Order: sequence, then structure tokens, then C-alpha cells
Amino acid sequence: MKTILKSTEVRKEWSRFIDDVTRDRPALVKRNRDLIAVLSLELLDSILSEYKLTVEVEKEKDGSYSGVFNEMDLMANARDIKSLEEKLANELVEYSEEYMDEFKIHYYSPNRKNHFPYVYRISVQSDDMEKVKKLFSISAKPAKKANREPEPSSRTGS
Repeated sequence: MKTILKSTEVRKEWSRFIDDVTRDRPALVKRNRDLIAVLSLELLDSILSEYKLTVEVEKEKDGSYSGVFNEMDLMANARDIKSLEEKLANELVEYSEEYMDEFKIHYYSPNRKNHFPYVYRISVQSDDMEKVKKLFSISAKPAKKANREPEPSSRTGS
């Protein structure tokens, strides 16, 4: 197999090409000046596996929990951690759909361009909410300590 395939060759052998890409190896296809990469979702998931999301969780005064993704400007609030995890996963799927629907706007915005690998990884998993939940980890912020009396000095008086 050649390193870069011509689009006319791919078109003639479309079925074989798809079989090769999904079962054997990725491919590069050139059409005029355009060069595209074609690969299976399994390989794409492998490439994007390092893009993991982290969520900082804080317990609110009303007893609810707020979670904020460190890598994106997304957040949710829920009555408990399990519900928060569900809401956060839904936020990710909704945001990834919006990002892809309005790709040119989001990708070319300086503050959202770096979201793309995360968004694409979410898109690959978006048909299974349990898989989406596995794309992020939740870390709770330590609870704020109440004002305490200063500890007595361990030194002896002179």
C-alpha cells in the first residue's frame, strides 16, 4: 500500500479501502491539494486517550455540589455527586455537539481552539453516557476549615 493514496484510486476501490482502514491500518488520501487522514474510531480513541478531563468539585452552602471542568469552561450543580456526574456528562455531550455544529466559530476562537481534542474524543463516545463519564475524573476540593483557636506554642516561656 502506498503512503499517500490518490482519491481516484480510493473511489474505485471504496469498499476495500474502508475495510483496510477499519481492520488493517490508517491511510492518507490526497485530492488535488487537500490531504486527509482516515482511520478507525479505535485508533482515533487511542490517539486522543491522553486528553483526560478533570473536575473540581465544591460543596455549596445549601448542601449541593458544583463541578467545574479544569480544561473547559463548563460546569454543573446537583444535589449529590452521582447526579453531578450525570449532569457533567450531559454538559460535555451538549457542548461537543454545539462545538461541532458551529465548528468554524469554536475552533477559530482563541479561547476554545484547545477544546477540540477533548470535543472530538467526547463525540466518539457520545452514544454511550457511561463511556462519556469515564472521560473525566472528579476531585473534591478540601472542605474549608472553620476558624480554630491557634494552637499553643510548643516552646517553653523564658
